[in-house]
Amino acid sequence: MKQGIFTDQAPKPVGPYSQAVKVGNFLFVAGQIGIDPKTGKLREGFEEQVKQTFENISAILSACGYSWEDVVRVVVYLKDLSKFSDFNRLYQELLKDVSVPPVRSTVEVSSLPLNAMVEIEVTAYKEG
Repeated sequence: MKQGIFTDQAPKPVGPYSQAVKVGNFLFVAGQIGIDPKTGKLREGFEEQVKQTFENISAILSACGYSWEDVVRVVVYLKDLSKFSDFNRLYQELLKDVSVPPVRSTVEVSSLPLNAMVEIEVTAYKEG
């Protein structure tokens, strides 16, 4: 059974899609960018956008009873791959308490929605 997920703790989708979809024990979180859900505005600066994107994903995971511990796959889209080491520093801090880090792909793209600098999508799995 497929269930669409929505929480007001993360920004509304900028298109016709769900924030996440739960299928069995899997949770597929749509690509998130650094929009502040309180203001509806994209954060300024790379680090601020990355941190807000992490917060948005965390809110969606939490709304479904998941956490970063349950994340098995991460796909990162960077507008500028020269920011890779900056992203890694922030990502490492985010996952410092995760026992098994998820697999990850990182790619450079020419453009992202709302001219964001980063977009991240995750897949999570939880026993039970």
